[in-house]
Amino acid sequence: MRRDEVGRAAIKRAIRALRKRHLLEEGAHAPAIKALSRPLVAQGLEWKEKVENLEMELQHCYKAHAQLSEQLVVEVAECRTSKALVQEKEELIRNLQYDISQAREENLQLKQDLYEKTQALDLLTSESQSLKLQHEEIRLKLKKAETENKDLIDRWMLEKMNTAEKLNEANSLYDELMQQLKVSSSEHIARQQVDGVVRQMEPGYADHVESAIPSSCRHTIHAHDGGCGSILFQHNSDMLISGGQDRTVKVWDTRSGTLSSTLHGCLGSVLDLAITHDNRSIIAASSSNNLYVWQTSSGRVQHTLTGHTDKVCAVDTSKVSSRNVVSAAYDHTMKVWDPVKGYCTSTIIFQSNCNALSYSMDGLTFCSGHVDGNLRIWDSRMGKAVSEVAAHSQAVTSICVSRSGNLVLTSGRDNFHNLFDLRTLEVCGTFKANGNRVASNWSRSCISADENFVAAGSADGFIYIWSRVKDNMLSVLEGHSSPVLSCSWNGMGNTLASADKNGNLCIWC
Repeated sequence: MRRDEVGRAAIKRAIRALRKRHLLEEGAHAPAIKALSRPLVAQGLEWKEKVENLEMELQHCYKAHAQLSEQLVVEVAECRTSKALVQEKEELIRNLQYDISQAREENLQLKQDLYEKTQALDLLTSESQSLKLQHEEIRLKLKKAETENKDLIDRWMLEKMNTAEKLNEANSLYDELMQQLKVSSSEHIARQQVDGVVRQMEPGYADHVESAIPSSCRHTIHAHDGGCGSILFQHNSDMLISGGQDRTVKVWDTRSGTLSSTLHGCLGSVLDLAITHDNRSIIAASSSNNLYVWQTSSGRVQHTLTGHTDKVCAVDTSKVSSRNVVSAAYDHTMKVWDPVKGYCTSTIIFQSNCNALSYSMDGLTFCSGHVDGNLRIWDSRMGKAVSEVAAHSQAVTSICVSRSGNLVLTSGRDNFHNLFDLRTLEVCGTFKANGNRVASNWSRSCISADENFVAAGSADGFIYIWSRVKDNMLSVLEGHSSPVLSCSWNGMGNTLASADKNGNLCIWC
């Protein structure tokens, strides 16, 4: 029962009590009526006494009525407060009921999601079991294929050794023939014989060259802002190609030291350069993850070769065909390209990143130097490694195949420069000097055209030159003020070029 109702009930009870008292008083006054007949004096005293009593009772009633009024006001206020509190509680209950309904809906949705996830998990579990079975089958097939591949490599190496023996015999025969023909008029024909086969070379090709040991700097050229990391000579020419951090490729006349042309269009730093065997196209490897192919005659970009997902750090072209280019990037891939059509013909995935590349003279195989220190030989048609040798204890930074195709020079972060016989992959020379330190992971060393000298730049700004025949250091060239990143000997053997981290070129003669 609410407080206002309780107050009304209390007032009603008080009124009934007053009425009852009034009736009782009327009954009590009955004797007074009878006493009217008595003398007025006696009656006056009695009435006076009764009036005083009634006045006292009336005062008590007034006091009781005032107290009841005050109690009624207090109870009405309390009733209103309780009513407001009840309304708040009812609003809170409605909110809680709404929250409960929302929670029930969310619970139902979560149950539905859990059911779907459980179904998806069961499906993924079944697919995982299936993939595990397929993986096991593939692993067995791979193991079988590796065994077969090892057998094939063993047979191929045996055949290669037999071929090497035949080539050695042919070389011995060639040496004897050269000795016999030194005094005859057929000396020029004898010098065209390589491994017993007469090769038809392009016009202007000089098969027999003698390299000179450079002693002085003919020209010092500031070629690129930010550094120059790659240089190479055009085939059988004094024209030098350079690429640098300023995203340009430049062609220089080393005889006069003047700029011949500038190739634009590269969107990143030039990290390596290559030129086709006919000097018609220049290819640049860039930090923009692309390769760029320019026409030498027009200086226009012929193709932009895309496909690598990280910076391209090495590139080389076939020595016998303009249709084969190989590149390596820091995405653990090497790609073979057709630069004429501008697309990738095959992709080789390998765990150890490749820092340097060089095609062999046969145009079918190429060499790669890797971060793990190994030198690997690849069949460009099959996209598979045919042989491998541990060349350095640290990363390989440079690979240079000799003019004859029998030797390959490798340089490593261990500051060694090793010369390998490509026919047997045996070390036939090791070059090292105190103070000679490889400057970067892409520092390029070179071997002279007559295969008698090895040149390598150093982090101290010097160029060290060794003799392959005498196996000792011949000279140290001073001309750079910063670490030397690349060296290149021209095909005619009379000019050596070097590039440093400040973007300067030195032409040595």
